Amino acid sequence: MEPVTKLAFRLSQILDRAAGWAVVSTMVLVVANVILRLFGHPLGGTYEWAGFLTALAVGLSLAYCAAQGGHIAVTLFLDGLPPKAQAVADIVTGIIVLLFMFMATWEIAAYATGMAVSGEVASTTKVPVYPFVYIIAFGFLGFCLVMAGVITESIRKVARK
Repeated sequence: MEPVTKLAFRLSQILDRAAGWAVVSTMVLVVANVILRLFGHPLGGTYEWAGFLTALAVGLSLAYCAAQGGHIAVTLFLDGLPPKAQAVADIVTGIIVLLFMFMATWEIAAYATGMAVSGEVASTTKVPVYPFVYIIAFGFLGFCLVMAGVITESIRKVARK
């Protein structure tokens, strides 16, 4: 396995664990809020924190999903092609996905920078939003690294055959 692929897979595992903790934290927060609400003491900002944590869970889990090949792939037209042609198609689509996701990563990071400069905070909790957006951008960057590994492996397949 290529070093880039190993690094990407390891990073995707770490990001996925962080995403799992975000899901668990969301669950604990919501359950605690419901229980405390019964006693007349709901947690303030639960809606915002649940939103932050859910966004982190999604952003951080993308890379692991890609590393596992868990994203939807329409292979109806490619299944009839020879393996080398399939690998070439994987390279082309991988490059397109990598470019798109890198641009998305760049724009998300730029958006976070704009939020940091403007001092934007959540309306109820007054927590700065930009750190969460930067973390999501890092998750997208992990996705880009996984795609680079997938492209590298596809290039190896084409070179071998």
